[in-house]
Amino acid sequence: MYFEGTVEILAPREKVWKFLTNADFVAKCAPGLKEMEIVVPNEKYFVVAKIAFGSVAALFKTDVTFQEMKEPNFAAVKAHGDTLESAIDATSEMFLSDGVDGTTELKWTADIVVVGKIASIASRMMSSVTKKLTNRFFECVKNQIEA
Repeated sequence: MYFEGTVEILAPREKVWKFLTNADFVAKCAPGLKEMEIVVPNEKYFVVAKIAFGSVAALFKTDVTFQEMKEPNFAAVKAHGDTLESAIDATSEMFLSDGVDGTTELKWTADIVVVGKIASIASRMMSSVTKKLTNRFFECVKNQIEA
């Protein structure tokens, strides 16, 4: 599944960058987050998150790594997680640029692959659930930064 979007945030680019590259800040907005451990500061994290696809819920244990960072313009993240008989792989990129009237334009992409039992059981719901969780995440990010 491939997703992309743009979010306008009323804050300077440096503030948006600091929020989105700080695991503790991002954790406040991550839907379903149960646990987060910093493995290597500003580089690698271990995350446990519960994701529900209708009546099917899974607890994913996931390694998240920043693959590339060009402060304050671009970051790429890679994640791999698994649960009983299922796995998820994701890559995501964010592009920050100055918007109008003191805003920051955040363009993002996410490419997500889910395989195994979860994929076969919940395939019809994955896209809509992912969109819902992504919207919730970016709404929280925007509210946290603009507060």
